[in-house]
Amino acid sequence: MTTSTTGTGTLTRDALAVLQPGFAGTTAPDWVRRRLSEGLASVALFGRNVETAEQVAALTTQLRAERDDLLVAIDEESGDVTRLEVRTGSSFPGNHALGAVDDTALTRGVARELGRRLAECGVNFNWAPSADVNANPDNPVIGVRSFGGDTGLVARHTAAWVEGLQSTGVAACTKHFPGHGDTGVDSHHAVPHIDLDATTLHERELQPFRAAIAAGTRAVMSAHIRVPVLDPDRPATLSRRILTDLLRGELGYQGLIVTDGMEMRAVSGTYGLEHGVVLAIAAGADAICVGGGLCDEDTVQGLTDALVAAVRSGELPEERLADAAARVRALADWTAGVRRSPRAEDDREPEIGLTAARRAVTVTRTGPAAPVTGPVYVATFHPAANIAVGDETPWGVGAELERLLPGTTTNSFTGPDAGARALEAAAGRRVVAVVRDEHRHPWMRTALDTLLASGPDTVVVEMGVPQSAPRGALHVATHGAARVCGVAAAEAVVAG
Repeated sequence: MTTSTTGTGTLTRDALAVLQPGFAGTTAPDWVRRRLSEGLASVALFGRNVETAEQVAALTTQLRAERDDLLVAIDEESGDVTRLEVRTGSSFPGNHALGAVDDTALTRGVARELGRRLAECGVNFNWAPSADVNANPDNPVIGVRSFGGDTGLVARHTAAWVEGLQSTGVAACTKHFPGHGDTGVDSHHAVPHIDLDATTLHERELQPFRAAIAAGTRAVMSAHIRVPVLDPDRPATLSRRILTDLLRGELGYQGLIVTDGMEMRAVSGTYGLEHGVVLAIAAGADAICVGGGLCDEDTVQGLTDALVAAVRSGELPEERLADAAARVRALADWTAGVRRSPRAEDDREPEIGLTAARRAVTVTRTGPAAPVTGPVYVATFHPAANIAVGDETPWGVGAELERLLPGTTTNSFTGPDAGARALEAAAGRRVVAVVRDEHRHPWMRTALDTLLASGPDTVVVEMGVPQSAPRGALHVATHGAARVCGVAAAEAVVAG
C-alpha cells in the first residue's frame, strides 16, 4: 500500500475540482460560493434552479463573481429532456424528431441555436447529446432521446449536434458511453445488462461515439450499464477496462469523462455513493455528476472526504485524482477563453425549433373521415415519466388545439380503464387521442382500442417512438413531446 505525500490542501482542492454538484434554489447558496473559493470548479443546474432565462443569467453571474472560469453544467437535450424550459416545454424538438427529418444541417442549426441560448444564460457545459442507438424498442429510458435505430443516422447526427453546440462555446458531453440503447432496464433504478457480442458492440454502439470524438466533443458521459463482453464485473462508470482501456486507449479520446448521475440506484444502490465515486475516478472518470437528488453541502463534504481518504490509503492513486482535476480545469479554461473572446454573430434562427418540429411530423390517413373543423375532445393518455424526462414538464396537444379550435376541452387519463373513462367524458364529441410510446404500454393500446371501436373518426397523435402501425382516421406522429412538437401536431390535426 502506498500513501500520499501531497498536502491535504492540494488533495482537497483536487477532490473538489472533480465534483459537479447541484444545489437548491434559484440564487447561489453561501456554501456553494464558499466551496468555489476552496477549489470547486463546476456546478450543475437542474429544473429546480430555473425560473426564467433572465434569472438563470443572474444566477450564473452571481456564481462567476466567485470563480470566473466556472463550469456551469445542465442536462439540456432539448425535446423531452429540458431543464431550461422545464415549466413550458422545449422550444426545440429532440433527437428522434431530428433523426426523422435526417437533415444534418438542420440538426447542426438546432444545436447551434440551443447553444446560443445556453451561453446567453451563462451555461457553458451541456450534458448532451445522447449518442445511443435505440436498438431496443422497449427501452424505458432512451426512446425519443435517441436519433433513431440506425447506426449511421445516429452517428452523423451526433457529430452534427456536437459541432453545432460547440460552435457557440458551450461544451458538448456525448452520452451514454458505451451505449444505452439496447437496454430494457432504467439505470436510475437498477443496473442494466447489455449482452452483446464484440462485433455488434463495435459496429453499432460505438460508432456514434467515434463520430462524436472525430467531431471534437469536449466531454463524454459514462453509462451505469454492465456490458459483459467488455467487463463482466463492473458497470461502465466504474470500469477501467471501459473508460481507460477502451475509451481512452482504443478510441483515442483525450477529453473529459463525466459520470452519469451517481445517485442513480445502479451505482448508489450497489456500491454506495461515496465508494462508487472513488471507484469511478480510479476507473478513469474525471468528473462526478451528483446533485439531481442530493444537493446539499454535506454531500459535497462527504464525497470530498472520501476521495482524500482513498488517496491517503492508497486505494486511489493521487496521480489519477490530479489528472482528473487537471482535465476539469482544462475544460473550464477552454470555455472561459471562448466566452471572453469576441465572436462574430451570424444570423440567428429563433424559429428553427418550430421549423424542425413541423418537418418531423408525419401524417397518415387510414380511411375517409371528415376534416377537423370544430371543437374536439382531447384525451391524453399519460404514462409514468422516467426520471430523466421528469413529470413536471407539460406535453401534449390540448392547449394548442384549444387555441386553434375554441371550445375544445382536454383531459388526461391513465390505467386499465382509461379508454372507457375517456369515452364517457367525451360525451359523443370527436376525440383526439394523444399517446406516448403506445407500443410500450398495453393499457394505452387497450384504451385506443376502446376509442376506435366506438368512434372510427378518432384522431391519434403519437408523441413517442412510433412503433405500432398507424391507427385512427388520421394518425399524426411527432417523434417527441417537446412543446414545439405539440404545436406542429395541432397544426397537422387541423390541416388534416
